[in-house]
Amino acid sequence: MDDLAYTLRVLCQRNRDGSHAIQADRLRTLTLASRQLRDAGFRQMRAGSLKGKHVQMLLRRWQDKGLSAGTLKNRLAHLRWWAEKVGKAGLIPADNACLAIPDRRFVTNEDKARELGDSVARIGDPYVRLSLELQQAFGLRREEAIKFQPSYADQGDRIVLKGSWTKGGRPREVPITTPEQRAVLDQAHRLAGAGSLIPAHKTYIQQRHTYDGQCKAAGLSHMHGLRHHYAQARYQALAGWKAPAAGGPVARGLTAAQRLQDSLARQTISRELGHERPEITAVYLGR
Repeated sequence: MDDLAYTLRVLCQRNRDGSHAIQADRLRTLTLASRQLRDAGFRQMRAGSLKGKHVQMLLRRWQDKGLSAGTLKNRLAHLRWWAEKVGKAGLIPADNACLAIPDRRFVTNEDKARELGDSVARIGDPYVRLSLELQQAFGLRREEAIKFQPSYADQGDRIVLKGSWTKGGRPREVPITTPEQRAVLDQAHRLAGAGSLIPAHKTYIQQRHTYDGQCKAAGLSHMHGLRHHYAQARYQALAGWKAPAAGGPVARGLTAAQRLQDSLARQTISRELGHERPEITAVYLGR
C-alpha cells in the first residue's frame, strides 16, 4: 500500500461520516482513485497533496469510461469529502454542471420490478434469504433488510425502522397489509429472536459481503428491483389499477378523480419507501 492509499484509509477511519454503506463506498472510491492516480504517474502523493489537476485527471478518466451521471456524482461527492477533510473544501466546484456532469436521468414507464420466485431457494444463508424476502414484502433497501430487528420493528399492524438502519437516518413506518408480510415477519422472529438479521458472530459489513456473494452465486442481480415490485403492488392496492410501468394507464389518460387518487397513492408510497419527494415514485411506478 503506497502513501496515498494508506493516508486515505487513515482519513476514512478517523472520519466516519454517514452510514456504514456510505463509508464503505467512500473507501472503495478513494482506494480506486489512489490506484488510478498512481497509474497516471502521481507517485509521491499523500492525502493532503490533492490538487485540481488530480481531480481533473480522475474525472476525465471516469467520463471516458462512459460512467453514468449518477455514478460520476457519487464519486465526486467522495472526492469533495476528501478535499474538505484536508482543508481544501473549495477545490472542487459545488455545481456539477461546471464539471460537465449532466443531471441524473430517471427512465420512467420502464418496468424494473423484480420478484424472487423460486430463485430464493438457491440462497443457502437463512439470514440473507429472510433479508431478501423482507425487501420484497416491505420495499426495504438492502441495508435496512440486513439490519432488520423483528423484535423491535414488528408493531402488529406496521413495522418501524430505526434511523440507524435507513438511508439519511430517517426513521419510518411501513404498514402490514397482507398475509404474506405477516408470514415473512413470523419467519424473521423465529430466526433472529431478540437480535437482527446479522448473525451474532458477524458485523454488518461481513453480512453484507455474505449477502452480495450469495446473490451472485444464486444468479440474483438488481435486487433493488424488489423495491420496485413493492411500490407497484402498493400502487395497485391504493389506486385500484396498475402503475404505468406495469402496463397501467399513463397520467394523461386519467380522469380528474383518478389523478387525485394517483397523487394520494404516490404520496403514501413515497413515505413508505423513505423518500421525501413524491415525484421520485416515477422511478418505481412510471408516469
